[in-house]
Amino acid sequence: MPQRSDLRNVAIIAHVDHGKTTLVDAMLWQSGAFREGADVNNRVMDSMDLEREKGITILAKNTAVHHRRPSGEDTVINIIDTPGHADFGGEVERGLEMVDGVILLVDASEGPLPQTRFVLRKALAKKLPIIVVVNKVDRADARISAVVEETYDLFIDLLDDDAADVLDFPIVYASAKAGRASTTRPADGTMPDSENLQPLFDTLFETIPAPEYEEGATLQAHVTNLDASPYLGRLALLRVVAGELKRGQQVAWCKTDGTIQNVKLTELLRTEALERVPAESAGPGDIVAIAGIPDIMIGETLSDPENPKPLPLIAVDEPSISMTIGINTSPLAGKSGKNLTARLLKARLEQELVGNVSIRVRPTERPDTWEVQGRGELQLAILVEMMRRESYELTVGKPQVVTRTIDGKLHEPIERLTIDVPEEFVGTVTQLMGLRRGRMEQLVNHGTGWVRLEFIVPARGLIGFRTEFLTETRGTGIMNHVAEGYEPWAGDFRTRPTGSLVADRTGVVTSYALFNLQERGTMFVSPGAEVYEGMIVGENPRPEDMDVNPTKEKKLTNVRSSTADELERLIPAKQMSMEQQLEFCAADECLEVTPAVVRIRKVILNGNDRQKERNRQKKG
Repeated sequence: MPQRSDLRNVAIIAHVDHGKTTLVDAMLWQSGAFREGADVNNRVMDSMDLEREKGITILAKNTAVHHRRPSGEDTVINIIDTPGHADFGGEVERGLEMVDGVILLVDASEGPLPQTRFVLRKALAKKLPIIVVVNKVDRADARISAVVEETYDLFIDLLDDDAADVLDFPIVYASAKAGRASTTRPADGTMPDSENLQPLFDTLFETIPAPEYEEGATLQAHVTNLDASPYLGRLALLRVVAGELKRGQQVAWCKTDGTIQNVKLTELLRTEALERVPAESAGPGDIVAIAGIPDIMIGETLSDPENPKPLPLIAVDEPSISMTIGINTSPLAGKSGKNLTARLLKARLEQELVGNVSIRVRPTERPDTWEVQGRGELQLAILVEMMRRESYELTVGKPQVVTRTIDGKLHEPIERLTIDVPEEFVGTVTQLMGLRRGRMEQLVNHGTGWVRLEFIVPARGLIGFRTEFLTETRGTGIMNHVAEGYEPWAGDFRTRPTGSLVADRTGVVTSYALFNLQERGTMFVSPGAEVYEGMIVGENPRPEDMDVNPTKEKKLTNVRSSTADELERLIPAKQMSMEQQLEFCAADECLEVTPAVVRIRKVILNGNDRQKERNRQKKG
């Protein structure tokens, strides 16, 4: 079949923080996408505010670089920058639908981690050619030879016996930050011998096949992503699989429900670096954006009106974590948000379904609350944070696992957890995992004072684990996990050993009250904060909850003290991010999320009603 030698489509996949977006930056600069001295941010592909704040990629995005080969031929490389966190695996699966090969990045010190296994498994399932890039070879703690061996071991672990030829993958050694790459292995902690990324580009052209096409084939274009423009409305990002797509063309829109409708394309846009520029036509292998279909969805196909041929819908892994999202029902509702009603909340969740293929929304018994299912806590927390910034007020329930019944038995999702800790904390981590029904699969001592532990653990055992883990390892531990499948229900276990300090009345927090309460536990509120009955104001070191009065004021008398009043020395309140607060929640607690503040509260606010519920559960 004929090929388009002027085009390559490649996705960059890796574990979180192994340098994908930094490598894309270097490829853009060295391909002349930006003029010399241009004021361009680092990690230019991370365009969302949340991505920049958290330092992670959340959405898969595409860019295109024009690279002139040594032969003088100008080639377009479409690059898909994918997220590195397992919770955003749906973005990775969608990105792999658009490409003909992948670049797998592995950190020269950390080596393959759980997300490396996840993305590599997806690439191998699609039989895509792979280039392995060992990145950050200039790190002081780089161990290049060992990491290459670990990468081979990972391939062998994931490959079938009849697919050994995949092990002939090329290896490139790079420092993405310095914009340098080499095919010869440098010494640990040193730079690659080439001054630029040309060895990586050369390997890419040799390994990643050019798109093949059939002369005169019927038009088929697959929608893999959605975007929006203030001028053009909804944009559909698609890959032209066969045939030719033209601006103003009449096409058959093959929908997810099986129906077909003829529509006209009002605009056709091609990506050049970070800009979308108008184009007259697009051929096989091109990744373009089209406008003119306001209700188009991911996975749908554009084809020839005379002979429509829909492509298969995009299939992604099922969600494993769920939580409830409803309207804000606290006594302080409506003070800072503008979007408060169930109708607006439902419309926003339905809007999220349009562009996020790995999210599910289910109705609940209450008309103002919905169950939202996703890949992990971080994915759901990011959704809540985006809604909070859009001025929504919400009540968010504690994350729960999505169970399945297989062969008549209840099964729950399990995770593969990799932990890196200093040697002295191995016993502590093993004990923490034992309480959560985790079983150790592997223990490796690198001889550097750090140990890598690998566990298989129920997903619900990791809800709320990160905070306790960082406390017990004094902030030195590093943990990563990825979905591993389903196993029979492992039984009940207690995940949070502490209780809550619960406000017993509405009012304003006083320093006098906090001075007397801080001996009882860790406080979450500061003087001047508003509280209400049922709101969590602190953590009780004992397992049970304790009702407290954080609004108590000092009684004033007309008797002068013989000594000046002692200053009330307060311990600063513990500040937690929204993800940490979600992890902290007990089974009978939830989160009140507003644009101004996030509060932890009891599901049942009234103290007497909570006691009745506890008594009912004991009898039951």
